[in-house]
Amino acid sequence: MLFPVYWIFNVSLTQRSDLRKNPPNIFPVDPTFEGYEAVFDQQLPALGTSLLVGLGCVVLTVVIAAPAAYAISLLRMKGGKTLNFILLVAQMIPAVVMAMGFYAIYVRLGLLNSIWGLILADSTIAVPFGVLLFAAFMSGIPRELIQAAKMDGASAWRTFISVVMPISRNSALTVSLFAFLWAWSDFVFASTLNRNGDMIPITLSIYNYIGNNTTQWNAIMATAMVASIPAAILLVFAQKYVAAGVTAGAVKD
Repeated sequence: MLFPVYWIFNVSLTQRSDLRKNPPNIFPVDPTFEGYEAVFDQQLPALGTSLLVGLGCVVLTVVIAAPAAYAISLLRMKGGKTLNFILLVAQMIPAVVMAMGFYAIYVRLGLLNSIWGLILADSTIAVPFGVLLFAAFMSGIPRELIQAAKMDGASAWRTFISVVMPISRNSALTVSLFAFLWAWSDFVFASTLNRNGDMIPITLSIYNYIGNNTTQWNAIMATAMVASIPAAILLVFAQKYVAAGVTAGAVKD
């Protein structure tokens, strides 16, 4: 599974004259950084766009998913079980089908080829997962804490902000991480809804780069390596929070 990742790294450091060598070099012989120089000369705007889309998706996902899960799990809203089922079904719909629907809507709303339209589309993948994960954790919060907040005069909204969300930190970090990774790695929505935009994400930029630079594979692979670094760093530093967030609510007293 990891060998293709290694091969990307190997080719990214390979001299252009050795790219079509047969057999290829298993290790980077006489490594060069010309591919990485091309990345920082040409791909930084696309990396910035992906970062903006990822962070926007995180904010929108948490803002929608956390209150929704609170209403389902702790406020006992009517139709909560039905909504949970709908969210499960929503996750089964292929992204390419949703992209076609978004395209028809965005043409009429003027959101085509816009960053905000791409953030909204990416969040539709993350929000159902976020609601389900938040709800699984919040359903395990002791009722005594909620009752104590009510006895102190806290409203439902104040209880959510001051009691529920601080306790749900691990779940919030897990939802945020997955929302960012989905938005960062998205290609279907980007190629459908933002193909001709002034600001394109790194996934679409790599795709265009392959078409324009078929002889400069070290630069293409260097772009792929640089694009994978933010996700790898986030996964390493957030590993313990993800483990705690994913298993939250699995065991109840």
